[in-house]
Formats: sequence, structure tokens, C-alpha cells
Amino acid sequence: MHNRAMAAAMAAEAAGKQGKFWEMHDKLFENAKELTDENFAKWADEIGLDTAKFKKDLEDEGLKKKVLDQQKLGMSLGARGTPAFFINGRYLSGAQPAPAFKAVIDEEMKKADALIAKGTPKDKVYDETIKAGKTAP
Repeated sequence: MHNRAMAAAMAAEAAGKQGKFWEMHDKLFENAKELTDENFAKWADEIGLDTAKFKKDLEDEGLKKKVLDQQKLGMSLGARGTPAFFINGRYLSGAQPAPAFKAVIDEEMKKADALIAKGTPKDKVYDETIKAGKTAP
């Protein structure tokens, strides 16, 4: 949570209203030390946004509520910074080496296989796994 996190999130969401969320996301992360309102407008132009609409959307209270709701949800799940990962609802904090991901994925695959063996349809395994929200190791 840095002092430009909200502004950057709003820029990404405003770009998303024009179908360019990921393009703005990439610009924001490529230029993380230059998160100014002027740069947001410049990058909006560079990725082909209607900049007048983009600037208006930056002030959209509904969009601000969406970002705040996303932030609140992330905090309730333990994600208080980036990077934050969830594997079947299990929180993995911070930059991790590949073996850390593999270990969690392997554990979750075993749980999924057990659910399938007990009769859970494959297309319902994820729903069953996260039905109570955050999962335990």
C-alpha cells in the first residue's frame, strides 16, 4: 500500500472500462516509480484510450467503490501487499521460488483428487474447495 496505489488501481480500472485493463496494468508495473496523473494520461493515450473518457472515469465514484471493495476483500483474505497469490483459496505471500508454488499445488491436487474419489464432479471441485472462503494448508 504505497501512496499512489489507489490512483494506480483507478487508472487500471478506468482503462478496463475501455477494454484495456491489462495494457494499463503493464504500463503501471513497468513504470512503478513514475505513477503520476500526468503519466496516467500519457499512457492512456499510448495504449489507444479515449483520454477524455479515461480522465472522467478516474473520478467515477462507482469505480472508486469497486477498488475499495477489492482492497477490503484482499485485506480480509490476508493480502496486504504484492505479490499475493491464492491457490485454491490458500494464500501464498510475496515473491516465492517455484518449489514453493509446486508444493502448494501438489497438496491442492491431492485434495482435489480426494474430493473426486468421494464423488465430487470434476467441474465442481474448485467450488467445493473454496465454498467456505479461505482454505487451510
